[in-house]
Amino acid sequence: MAQEENTGQHAGKEQHKEEAGIIRLLGKDIKGNYDIEHSLMQIKGIGHNLARALSVAIEEKEGIKASERIGTLEESKLSIIEKIVKNPKEYGVPVFLLNRRADIGTGEDMQLVGTDLIVRSKQDIDADVKIQNWRGFRHKYGQKVRGQKTSNTGRTGSAVGVTKKAAKEAAKPQKAGASGGAAAK
Repeated sequence: MAQEENTGQHAGKEQHKEEAGIIRLLGKDIKGNYDIEHSLMQIKGIGHNLARALSVAIEEKEGIKASERIGTLEESKLSIIEKIVKNPKEYGVPVFLLNRRADIGTGEDMQLVGTDLIVRSKQDIDADVKIQNWRGFRHKYGQKVRGQKTSNTGRTGSAVGVTKKAAKEAAKPQKAGASGGAAAK
């Protein structure tokens, strides 16, 4: 009887949700104590601005508070978050925040995250190398691709040119040998 009364007292109060230590979201392990916005920023392909827009869309469309810890969410809510992240245009996220606008193959605006982004970037680079355009050549030879200066940055291999210390060391034996030879005559 005492136990029944005890459980009855706590039934009216909001129960404290247990927080998971690590959550798997879109192929990435995320700490459970992050809020939704910060947990989305941990995923490759989602930056600060997109994470903010996604957290607002999640709060408005699905009613999941942006301040809620990711570790306290149920599997059903996590699957909703994954669905929104994979199709952000359908949930009102502006197109200019997406990372793959006007895709070369399909012409669509899309958002790629995780390994999909890595694979697609590699395919784009391989296609540039195959068709031998300017970017392809720069990728092939390990040079900077986006028009950066290369006169003093991006150098690889051994140093080119003469250092002052090496030039001074090379000059010292020549002077000693020349003065020693003149004294011998």
